[in-house]
Amino acid sequence: MFQSQPEWIILHGSDVTAVIECSKNEAPLWRYWGMRLPDGLTPGSILRESRPEPSFSPHFDQPLTIFPGGGVGWFGAPALLAHRAGADWSFQATRCEVEQNVGSALIKLHDDVAKIELVASLSIKGNVLTLSTSLTNRGDGVLDVAWLASGVLPLPADARTVRSYSGRHNSEFVAVTDSLTRSMWRRENRRGLTSHDCFPGAIVEADGATFGAQLGWSGNHAQQIEWIDDGRYQWQMGEAFAPGEVRLASNESISTAEMLATCGADANEVAQNFHAAVRARIDWPGGKMRPRPVHLNTWEGFYFDHDEAALVDLADAAAVVGIERFVLDDGWFAGRDDDRSSLGDWWADSRKYPNGLLPLASHVVGLGMEFGLWVEPEMVNPDSALYHSHPDWALSVDGRPLLASRNQLVLDMQRPDVQEYLFEKIAALLRDLPISYLKWDHNRDIIAAGNRPAYRAQVHGGYALMARLRAAFPDVEIEACAGGGGRIDAGVVQHSHRFWTSDNIDAVSRAAIQRGFLQFMPPEIMGAHIGASPAHASGRSQSMAFRGGVALPGHFGVELDVRKLNDADRAELEWWISTYKQHRDRLHHGQVWMGEGNDGLLWQAHGTPHDVLLLIYRLDPQTQRHAPSLKLPMLDATARYRLTDAPFGHDETDGAWLIQHGLALPPMKAETVQIIRLTKI
Repeated sequence: MFQSQPEWIILHGSDVTAVIECSKNEAPLWRYWGMRLPDGLTPGSILRESRPEPSFSPHFDQPLTIFPGGGVGWFGAPALLAHRAGADWSFQATRCEVEQNVGSALIKLHDDVAKIELVASLSIKGNVLTLSTSLTNRGDGVLDVAWLASGVLPLPADARTVRSYSGRHNSEFVAVTDSLTRSMWRRENRRGLTSHDCFPGAIVEADGATFGAQLGWSGNHAQQIEWIDDGRYQWQMGEAFAPGEVRLASNESISTAEMLATCGADANEVAQNFHAAVRARIDWPGGKMRPRPVHLNTWEGFYFDHDEAALVDLADAAAVVGIERFVLDDGWFAGRDDDRSSLGDWWADSRKYPNGLLPLASHVVGLGMEFGLWVEPEMVNPDSALYHSHPDWALSVDGRPLLASRNQLVLDMQRPDVQEYLFEKIAALLRDLPISYLKWDHNRDIIAAGNRPAYRAQVHGGYALMARLRAAFPDVEIEACAGGGGRIDAGVVQHSHRFWTSDNIDAVSRAAIQRGFLQFMPPEIMGAHIGASPAHASGRSQSMAFRGGVALPGHFGVELDVRKLNDADRAELEWWISTYKQHRDRLHHGQVWMGEGNDGLLWQAHGTPHDVLLLIYRLDPQTQRHAPSLKLPMLDATARYRLTDAPFGHDETDGAWLIQHGLALPPMKAETVQIIRLTKI
């Protein structure tokens, strides 16, 4: 029930607080977002009473609101850019209603001049603030919307740097740190899916606090941080619309993707808060995550060269070493010998599988493993039965050339006939075969998005197909993949259960990629495989021990032909699989901490402060004469710990010593890992 404005909206999480000041007949003002303030807080003076009018300024002060408009005296970036045939372009709330509950608020803003109604939703669960916006056109003409922020956040004046993530295919989550100044900072993605090169989130470091935000959206997106006149910053995030993409008829509405925001004492607390929020968004079969099965994917072992007898042999070899899920990757469907044909023809290739996939799938299940299958539903090859029958189903722009990428085009996912075709073909596979897992790929950017841009509709179409299949087959898990890490975000995670982090399985590359992933996503949905040596993506060779140590903390898998391993490597692979099974509950249910030691050491720890699995990585050769000790700030200073597999035979040590002085380490060669368990006595 909306009500007249309260004086203050104060939302508390476990360790965070949002404070919003309400003022009559305007949008509420952002006063505070940050570390938790006490219960029963009495905010200070009304903002405008503490801000004398500066020279050369409007007589009516315009502070940062929860949803700033434009053309009415606010000179910062507006959260809405819209117009009706060139008119009604300025937005400012003339009336406000608030529905406030414990931990949440709905704020309805009416602009009776521009005939716009906007509802801003804010809720805190745990330590994550979730923001979203819905907009309704209450005027008579069509409202063209160019920008609609999911949320607007204040950042403190002492915010210093912003760390975002760039990259490309085979090199995801490249950290980029920029200084925050009076110049605007902005990142924008226009590739039609989440993208490899512009993750929809960032981390902001301030004095004494770290802030993070990410957008739950798998399409075009933008975020910007702007210095404002009182020395603070505003952080906006939302979907990025193409010209003409969002046109609202009278009384038509649009709702944005959700923005997830948090803060903590450091980046590790931010990561832990995000992990809790993302975990809450996942719809697990049966309502609860079971132990994440050891995963074998056939791609780098076979590519398109499927041979049923060889794959049966591979399944036998996989079962012997302890694999629990066997995923048949690209190359299984009609006419698929390379990436130039057959996408859209979702039935088994009778040349490779004369009796269909059932014999192989049944053999896999008979060995005690689950059977998974690769699909790429949103795509079509021009050389396919589907395209020959329905060339109009591919997205295109009249008069423009059809630009293929990886020899494929994009199906128009807003068409009901496309949705029905894809559902029926994939549902038939799920009905006829013992499939418990789909690796769902998306191997190109979206270029031609229709005569009227359909980027947004494309994302919602993909979501809808996933949701329909999950509803019909609730026990099936879905892996989100897009040339590796091109579709990793908090939106698609509501329809999936795992991300393929990167097509690059080189362990040195993966060490950095996975650390970027873990800043926003929890480890149990991070696909992490032991690949071949030399690595197919980089050509570098690494030991089985190093490849295993890098893959261990994620959702552990194998992507090589197990049959071709020598006896020593096969035995070591078995050891890593056994070690993963021993520790996966600790790896996947607790907290994650990451840090850097002296002389190039990297470390991460999983568990609780009283029971930690510590992984120490050295990527490059040691440069110091003596190995540096490694400080472990996540431990309990009052506890004493038992150390398992620690160097130098140390069995017990005080937490305070490990925090302040550190763990003594032996020299480590490049591309090696140490694993130590620390348990409170």
